[in-house]
Amino acid sequence: MNQQLIEQIVGEILGQLGQSPVQLPERAVPIAVSARHVHLQPEHVEVLFGAGYELTQRSELSQPGQFAANETVMIAGPKSSIERVRILGPVRKATQVEVSFTDAMKLGVKPPLRESGNIEGSAPITLIGPKGSVHIDQGLIIAQAHIHMAPTDATRFGVVDGEYVTVEADGVRSISFRNVRIRVNERYRLEMHIDTDEANAGFITQGSIGRLVKPNDAKETVPMQATTETTKSPDPVVRIPETLEFTKKLLSAEDVADISEKEIVVNKGTIVTALARDTARELGKMITSR
Repeated sequence: MNQQLIEQIVGEILGQLGQSPVQLPERAVPIAVSARHVHLQPEHVEVLFGAGYELTQRSELSQPGQFAANETVMIAGPKSSIERVRILGPVRKATQVEVSFTDAMKLGVKPPLRESGNIEGSAPITLIGPKGSVHIDQGLIIAQAHIHMAPTDATRFGVVDGEYVTVEADGVRSISFRNVRIRVNERYRLEMHIDTDEANAGFITQGSIGRLVKPNDAKETVPMQATTETTKSPDPVVRIPETLEFTKKLLSAEDVADISEKEIVVNKGTIVTALARDTARELGKMITSR
């Protein structure tokens, strides 16, 4: 998708909304927000939905050949679960679950930040469907921000597959995404993918436009090195905060179980039930008063 076509599409949308066309930035990249979702291998489709079952298409996705299925599953971690997580098709060689950092805290899991498809040594998770359940020892990740593009787009932007760039998004809360990986394939359509946490940080909605910036184009150059598929680097550490300030008037056992942090700080007048204190001791958590 070239710059002229992007401007035409955005102009048509704004015209339908009764708004004036805007000048898109140089090196414009459409941004898509990717919510939590699941990719399934064929055997797991049958375990979760029944023998011989095949996924059914709900809607097409922006990337050619990809679709959102009608089917959803529950994903469950040590602490909690999330219902109605959408399955994306078609089926893959290996089951993969992509969540945000916020989802990970809710579930009580610690998935690594990874490129989609790179699940070796990632986190475990349980999937529950209407006909059965599947526990995978690896496959749960937080997806690294990336840009899909065709070879013609890569040539136009002056980038190569596996390179890392920065994408700037202006708006109510301007934000820059660094270490965005370039993914080049003839089947791809130009689009940047970020998760819901990243979108919320910059007040970004579906259809937003970013500007691709290479390291040597930025005013403040940050060393960024392209890698190959065979190059492995340590996964970024995803840290869960150690302390939570609890502001409600009553701390119950259920509250203690739902809180990820190891220390719960309550106000002087907060009522802490005896069962809440017992639960905290069982889970190795500390309740302190200020």
